[in-house]
Amino acid sequence: MPGMDRKKVLFIDRDGVIVKERQVDTYESIEYIPHVFEALREISKRTDFSLVMVSNQDGVGTRSFTYEGFSGPAERIFSTLRGEGIVFDDINIDLSFPEDGLSTRKPGTGMIDRYRELPYDMESSFMIGDRLTDMMLASSMGCRGFLLDSSLTVPDELKSTVALQTSSWLDIAAYLVDDGSLCHRTAEIRRRTNETDIILSIDLDGTGEGCFETGIGFFDHMLSQIVRHSRFDINGRCKGDTFVDEHHSAEDTALVLGEAVRKALGDKRGIERYGYEIVMMDDVVATVALDFSGRPELMWDVDFTMEYIGDFPSELIRHFFRSFTSASLCNISVSATKGGNSHHTAEAVFKAFARAMRKAVRRIPGDTRVVSTKGIL
Repeated sequence: MPGMDRKKVLFIDRDGVIVKERQVDTYESIEYIPHVFEALREISKRTDFSLVMVSNQDGVGTRSFTYEGFSGPAERIFSTLRGEGIVFDDINIDLSFPEDGLSTRKPGTGMIDRYRELPYDMESSFMIGDRLTDMMLASSMGCRGFLLDSSLTVPDELKSTVALQTSSWLDIAAYLVDDGSLCHRTAEIRRRTNETDIILSIDLDGTGEGCFETGIGFFDHMLSQIVRHSRFDINGRCKGDTFVDEHHSAEDTALVLGEAVRKALGDKRGIERYGYEIVMMDDVVATVALDFSGRPELMWDVDFTMEYIGDFPSELIRHFFRSFTSASLCNISVSATKGGNSHHTAEAVFKAFARAMRKAVRRIPGDTRVVSTKGIL
């Protein structure tokens, strides 16, 4: 109809897209997909899409999946989304089984056929799902789709329907909002010298997966603390001249990690910049404060009661942090309780460091400024 504003719709599946794919029949079984709140908040705030839920829920009303078991967690999911500023305009849930053959079950369009008519604009609308049946639904509706599973093979007949195939909500948000700064902040570094050969990849917007292997047992244990507690996805290896000693491997690993973090942060727009954490481990309290200021400095107030922790010289822990500050261009202050168990001291320091980094690189929602009156870091 001339002069009528046509509405764009974002059809969104639930399981595998908003929450992890499983039978969600208890509050404890609710587990949200990484970055779903951040992405949908930006989409809701910065676009004019109507959000419409389209979900199949097999077996609701049976003994193994009661209405009560379904409805309570379902309402919790939507109330949590509302609390994050994400409101669905319409909710469509089909409770049938595949063998029922109902048109309301995806990829059937029975639940949402009304959106084919005015005032809706299907050519500018999208379906977000984690299955090929979601893309089939998009094709049938005349819209395009985001396939939230990068491992699936898209058949030729659906390739024109899939606007983007990814495993991350951030990529979808960046596409819809047209803002590349929402994408994952990643870097990959390769460093080869006569003493070490290191390759490392990092994703600052990960979930704490991956590992870094140097062949030095205690050092690998400390690096695993960084991965887990920073929630960065880090994968890498170091082949070093450990037949000489552990020095070069520890130093160069820190240099590569620091360079990777600095590269992934880019111009640092929209980040918190500062991070602070206190971690207690049995007889030790460790405190780390850091600032991605663009200036390297290490303030160190940590003593170890043992010269070696396992086969790793404890003095190299300070050297690791000094090397990291040099490559990442950040200030770090580290302190720990005196006289504690050396293993506990080191582990508390690495955990506090990781958690402080996690806070410092956090994006401030809706803010793309540099946290500095100079306008640059």
